[in-house]
Amino acid sequence: MSVLVVIPARYASTRYPGKPLVALTGASGVASTLIERSWRAAMSVQGVDRVVVATDDDRIADAARAFGAEVVMTSTQCANGTERCAEAHAALGGGYDVVVNLQGDAPLTPPWFVEALIEAMQASQDADIATPVLRCDGATLNGFLADRKAGRVGGTTAVFDGNRKALYFSKEVIPYIGTTFADDADETPVFHHVGVYAYRPAALAAYPGWVVGPLEQLEGLEQLRFMESGGAVLCVEVDARGRQFWELNNPEDVPRIETMMSQMGLE
Repeated sequence: MSVLVVIPARYASTRYPGKPLVALTGASGVASTLIERSWRAAMSVQGVDRVVVATDDDRIADAARAFGAEVVMTSTQCANGTERCAEAHAALGGGYDVVVNLQGDAPLTPPWFVEALIEAMQASQDADIATPVLRCDGATLNGFLADRKAGRVGGTTAVFDGNRKALYFSKEVIPYIGTTFADDADETPVFHHVGVYAYRPAALAAYPGWVVGPLEQLEGLEQLRFMESGGAVLCVEVDARGRQFWELNNPEDVPRIETMMSQMGLE
C-alpha cells in the first residue's frame, strides 16, 4: 500500500500568524522551526513512500527547501489542512493508496501514531478516514480544563462508539465528567484527539466539494465535515509509551513544548 504524507502549513493563521516558522529549542539547546520539526517527525515514520510540505507561502516554502523538504505549492483558497492535502495529492498526480495529513503544528507526534493509522487503514477498508486518540492522564486533562477556563483553545477531545467509529470531536472537554482527577492519575475517561489523519484518496478528493456544515463552522474542526457528510471516521487508540504530546496552538504553547522536549531529551 503506497503512502503519501503531506504536511500542510500556512503563514496566515488567525490565532498565531507565522506559526510554522516559530523556532523551538530542544534539549540540546539548538533551535529549529516548527515546520522543520514536523518534517523530521514525518520522515521518521516507517512504511511511507513520500513526504511533502504543502503551503501557499513563499517564506514557508523557502524555509522547507532549505532543510531538504520537497514542497508542493497550493492555493491560498484552501480553507483547512484537509483541503490543502487534497490539492497537493492532485498536484502530484494522485495514485497513492493512503494520504496522511501530519499537520505542521504537531512536532511531538511519535512515528508510531502515524504507523498505527496506516495499519488501521489496511485493516478497515470501510473507513474513509482514520485519526489517533490518546487517553488523557490527569495532568493532560487538567491542562485542557485550565485552558478552557482561561479562554484558550487547547486540545481537541473525541468520543466514539464500541467499534471506534467517531461520534463527535470538540474543542470543549467531552464527555462531561463530574469528578476531578489528580495530576498523577494514569487514566481518565477523556480522549485527546491527535491532529493526524489518514484518508482514502476518493474521500479526500470529494472533501473540498462537500458543504461546510454547522458543526464544522462552530467548532472549527475540519474532520467534522466528513461526519456531517455521512463519512465514517475511525478513531485509533494509540499508546504514548511515556512520551508527552502537545500541539502548538497558541504562543503560550511554545515554552510548554520546549519543556516537554527538554524532559524527553528531544533535540
